Amino acid sequence: MTESRSALQVVDGIDLSGRVCVITGASSGLGRESARALAAVGARVILAARNADALAETARWIQAEVPDARTSTVHLDLTSLASVRAAATEIREATRVIHILMNNAGVMFTPFGRTQDGFEIQIGTNHFGHFELTRLLTPQLAAAQGARLVILSSGGHALGDVDFDDPNWERREYDKFVAYGASKTANILHAKEADRRLNELGIHAYAVHPGTVATSLARYMSKSDFSQLRKLALANSAERGESSDGHLDFTTPEYGAATQVWAAVSPELANRGGLYLEDCGISKTLAPYADDAEHAAELWALSEKLCAAT
Repeated sequence: MTESRSALQVVDGIDLSGRVCVITGASSGLGRESARALAAVGARVILAARNADALAETARWIQAEVPDARTSTVHLDLTSLASVRAAATEIREATRVIHILMNNAGVMFTPFGRTQDGFEIQIGTNHFGHFELTRLLTPQLAAAQGARLVILSSGGHALGDVDFDDPNWERREYDKFVAYGASKTANILHAKEADRRLNELGIHAYAVHPGTVATSLARYMSKSDFSQLRKLALANSAERGESSDGHLDFTTPEYGAATQVWAAVSPELANRGGLYLEDCGISKTLAPYADDAEHAAELWALSEKLCAAT
């Protein structure tokens, strides 16, 4: 376990002048902190999010924190593939090259719902929307000749695997914890298969567990939900033969964003990819189903099929 660093400390000594970064969910939390850190070392940062007012406020905040920051904003609603495609078009018109794509946005433990395209809301937002965005921006990533794709996952992937027979909860009783776990497993599998398929284009992909971060993501959680989450954490630790008291150690966004920023800039990761990262390092704490190459390829095929059908 490495000593905790903030996102700004991670970029100390890094120069991203001339680099272009796209960050989803940039209007708050980890995305906002990541954007500030990357802008602080010279990157041009394209901020993408659904809430236009919050996005504009984030751009103003970054400008105040980093006076010479270069930022722009793009509306992106991951619950609508039409919005994803419109955002990708706008981004492609703004830049021919993307050096860092940070798929940061997400939802957690939401009540049952569906996206505009009929996906279950958690896997639809966390995975399918980002899968389509990444696909559409792959030519710009390839043009960077060394791009990095950073996908936010979670240790919560241990709560559930993707059900390939029922990915959108059409035949099962909904469980928001399992659904969240499946979406985070999908994020890891996406990173693994993206790295396998795209590394010849110079694109490397990473899945990131940021830790337990105090952000608005927890807005759907009740006290009983936190209690249930602790029980699940204990059960999963026991299953892996690890000791745990089930205690959730929270960190703040400026520290929580460190690992995803490290994934985006660290020289230690040059020419390496398909990795699961936490605490600014490579982690081995993966559930077996999230570390399965055939599983990753199967999810890619399913994602292509479902996104193309809408």
